[in-house]
Amino acid sequence: MIFDVAIIGSGPAGASAAFKLAEKGISTVIIEKETLPRYKTCGGAFGLAGRKIMPFDITEVVEKECFNIDVFFDKIDKKFTIQKDEPIITMVMRADFDNFIVKKAQELGVTLLENHKLTDITFKDDIILHTSKGEIKTKFVIAADGALGKTAKFAGWKETRLLIPALEYEVEVNDDDFKRLSKTVRLDFDAIPMGYGWCFPKKNHLSIGVGALRKVKVDFKQCYRDYLVNTLKVTEIISEEMHGFQVPVSLRKDGFVRNNVFLVGDAAGFADPLSAEGITNAILSGNMAAESIIESKLNGELAENLYNEKLEEHLLPALRSAFKLSKLFYENGTMRNLLIKKYGERICEKMIQIMMGESTYPTDIMKTIKRKLKNAIFS
Repeated sequence: MIFDVAIIGSGPAGASAAFKLAEKGISTVIIEKETLPRYKTCGGAFGLAGRKIMPFDITEVVEKECFNIDVFFDKIDKKFTIQKDEPIITMVMRADFDNFIVKKAQELGVTLLENHKLTDITFKDDIILHTSKGEIKTKFVIAADGALGKTAKFAGWKETRLLIPALEYEVEVNDDDFKRLSKTVRLDFDAIPMGYGWCFPKKNHLSIGVGALRKVKVDFKQCYRDYLVNTLKVTEIISEEMHGFQVPVSLRKDGFVRNNVFLVGDAAGFADPLSAEGITNAILSGNMAAESIIESKLNGELAENLYNEKLEEHLLPALRSAFKLSKLFYENGTMRNLLIKKYGERICEKMIQIMMGESTYPTDIMKTIKRKLKNAIFS
């Protein structure tokens, strides 16, 4: 089997890239190790910034549109509520969402190979992908196989990302608790050390979890249970299904392209370092990889240069700033709480603007933080 572009992974990054390539008539295959639709561990919180760049309507797979977010800082007894006229976050179940995008790509001629596990890569004149069901020859590879995918390793990358742990449960509760907890998105900082707990309303259940934005030694199950019972005050659990996962919240240090292999989404470390939301940047980077290949007219060197330029213009500066901010936010609770006490409303509003695509992280973030800390301390 021979294709111009092979995409490893059928998540939002890979499926979006496939759609864009197929629009331009470039022969494309998605190689997926499982059968679609497959469950994907993810909070399913899709910011409006990402929804704005979707090339088609996704209403069919929307679980809930959320116009309100409640943010709690219990250690300093602060709560902030942000309300908007547009949905700040669209809730999706990744099995349905990912499969929906893949089907849109298939309608344009993309080939989907399910139950094909990538086992190795050989680099010759073309790239040979060895899978559990045979070989695929291609000119380009887009590695969209997530945080723990093997494509980057097969292509020669070392692990330089910060992978942080999270624990999530899909929870069915009684009607009273569901009505109470499904009205808004809820975030509780310090529900787990160096991280936060979340309660995301879906159509008929809640996605509840805890994630540490740094590597910590803590009993995640106990933190979750405390959060569920003591903070959210859930009185009855009808069913719950546990899923553990990892999120890369720092960029790879050794580039994003080599030998015509392009890293996108979590494979590259493009999740937001402060919120850990990854769907938006997955789609954005998948689009940029596809656009670079299209604009280069399948010229590998030019495509690599174009992708690096697009990343530097539209994504990397914000992620670098966000990572600096996350170090303060999660590693220095005292300083963070000083800022939250004085500027909490403005900080939360700014984060919502970023999630909605109305703003981005400033590149001089540390100068801004130092100035505000000085004001918070001495005013």
